[in-house]
Amino acid sequence: MEKYFGTKFSIPTTHGMCPDCEKAMLEKAGLGKLTLAMLKGGSPRYSETEMTRRIADSGAQLRDNFDLDRAGYRLRTLSSEAQRRIATETLADMLQSPRFGREVFEREKARAVASAGEEETRPEHIAEQRLYELMYPAHPYGATETPKTLASISLEDIERHYRDYYGSKRAVVTIVGDLQREAAERLAEDLTSKMAAGADSALPAVMPASAGRTLRVPHPATQSHILLGLPALAYGDPDYFPLLVGNYILGGGGFVSRLMKEVRSKRGFAYSVYSYFYAYEREGPFLVGLQTRRDQAGEALARTRSVIADFISRGPDKAELEAAKKSLVGSFPLRIDNNRKILSQVATIAFYKLPLDWLSQYQARVQGVTLAQVRSAFARRVDPDKLSTVIVGAPE
Repeated sequence: MEKYFGTKFSIPTTHGMCPDCEKAMLEKAGLGKLTLAMLKGGSPRYSETEMTRRIADSGAQLRDNFDLDRAGYRLRTLSSEAQRRIATETLADMLQSPRFGREVFEREKARAVASAGEEETRPEHIAEQRLYELMYPAHPYGATETPKTLASISLEDIERHYRDYYGSKRAVVTIVGDLQREAAERLAEDLTSKMAAGADSALPAVMPASAGRTLRVPHPATQSHILLGLPALAYGDPDYFPLLVGNYILGGGGFVSRLMKEVRSKRGFAYSVYSYFYAYEREGPFLVGLQTRRDQAGEALARTRSVIADFISRGPDKAELEAAKKSLVGSFPLRIDNNRKILSQVATIAFYKLPLDWLSQYQARVQGVTLAQVRSAFARRVDPDKLSTVIVGAPE
């Protein structure tokens, strides 16, 4: 059986490096993602077709990775030296000397515009896009790509974004699998050594809203798509584990969660209702979502808000807490049961500078959460009056 190893390369993608960068990022939303796609368009050494063939012929798999904080690639390749060298040399060429050809740019831009236009017809995408705009006004996290913002991007913008953001000083290379440490260090150096150092930068702070807003968006969908949210949690926050455990009880635990019991099981307002926290470098969102019949959207939303408010004011009971911790601790091994998952976890630790014992102490930290910690964390982080709400396909 062949042995594999995985490499993940990431750089910060929404950090501002000049006074006008945040404004430009809002007006040209989608620039970071389009730049990442362009890196695969060839280099002075290899054409786009040759790059694709070299990855395929070496038995490797290359995947884009892009979120609110990070842009990069995940490479999975055979561990044999010859095959590994072909794949990693190709990735190094993509990262360090992209060609940025005009023909590739026009094709990828047209593809992105078409994809964004299609997304704008989907009610679930509209709801998410509008909610992020409400939660993060004038902040990079709230920059949502549209056909208009993508159409405004020029090839010069792509080249400038690459120069500003793809620097070795800010790059994070994570390697997991069949490779010794010295070889892994050489590989990381090979992937980044020809990049400019780049400059340090700071992601702007998230300014909390004084009150939540409600937006109703007309749509011909037969159901109303409802999302509620507010900025709440960053990686490294001491409230991370109390919020994780508490959210399992509120809306993250499937059929055993309070939202599912109260909104679906008892009243039949929705087939599915959920809540979760997304942690980022700055305060990522606490989100609650459901779909319901248009004629009962008001009742479903009122009940959802009531469950959230009751949970925040009273917190969970002891039985709920113990059941949540047992489930989270018991399911944790499934989050690290292959190299791909371990790579993702270790890359997160590296990028966000989390404690090196993050994985080894994860279960103990979950087990140590108390009722008082859950109540305190939710009371401070989730103010029901500051939850913004988007209803797509709202009743007349």
